[in-house]
Amino acid sequence: MLKYWQLYLLMIPVIGYFIIFHYVPMYGVQIAFRDFNPVDGITKSPLVGFQHFLRFFSSYQFVRVITNTAGLSLYELAVSFPAPIILAVMLSELSSTKFKKTMQMVTYAPHFLSTVVVVGMMTNMLSPLTGIANFALAGMGIKPIHFMAEPSWFKTLYVLSDVWQHCGWSSIIYIAAIAGIDPSLYEAAIVDGASTLKRIIHITIPSIMPTIIILLILQCGRIMSIGFEKVYLMQNTINMPSSDVISTYVYRSGILNAEISFGAAVGLFNSVINCVLLVIVNQIARKKGETSLF
Repeated sequence: MLKYWQLYLLMIPVIGYFIIFHYVPMYGVQIAFRDFNPVDGITKSPLVGFQHFLRFFSSYQFVRVITNTAGLSLYELAVSFPAPIILAVMLSELSSTKFKKTMQMVTYAPHFLSTVVVVGMMTNMLSPLTGIANFALAGMGIKPIHFMAEPSWFKTLYVLSDVWQHCGWSSIIYIAAIAGIDPSLYEAAIVDGASTLKRIIHITIPSIMPTIIILLILQCGRIMSIGFEKVYLMQNTINMPSSDVISTYVYRSGILNAEISFGAAVGLFNSVINCVLLVIVNQIARKKGETSLF
């Protein structure tokens, strides 16, 4: 440590970030077990045990919120997770360096757009009156569809727009993993007469499998943590049956209704579920192979 003290010095801001913004706030978790009053503070607010959790479990919205959150997360996992892998493999197989860089730039660019801008683009493009999508449907003799107001379309629009926005950026780590594969493996496969598809199946995918498994474990640990901003921007009173997830429910109950303890309890329940899923998936990965987080 003394020899490489400069490297450890660079770690201080990162360590400080996690301590200040992730570990210190954990002191406030006890709000979920109290009838919190800002005037009395955390420690002087009366303890109520699991009252807020029981209230959430017995709520008529419990099943809808959990079902929407899990359904949207699993849908996103099934579509958004393999998309960057496929894109990375396709880019790695391009022979033209100029075309490859152009495609990388085109696919990376949407990542830097604000979520507000992306949802605004979706609203304009999918408008039943002026949207280009409905103009195309009208040209085929199909009646206009109010995509943003249809509960059945919410999950698909959310997932596909997420793929468009983040697929290119997420593929970077896979491209880096593919770049680290020994070229002699491909050369030997070519000599043996292996086609491009066979080289991808028998060399590329197995070589980057440890990276895929680690990222899959991390993704499974966030199954119940659907981001708030995009869902809230796409949400309206008509698609609420399909778009109401835990994060928006916590916002309404904890912030708008000023039920801080209840909102904290729901958020803590969500975090515990994610932690349990992370441990379970990690254990499965460890038993099935040599790659795991811990």
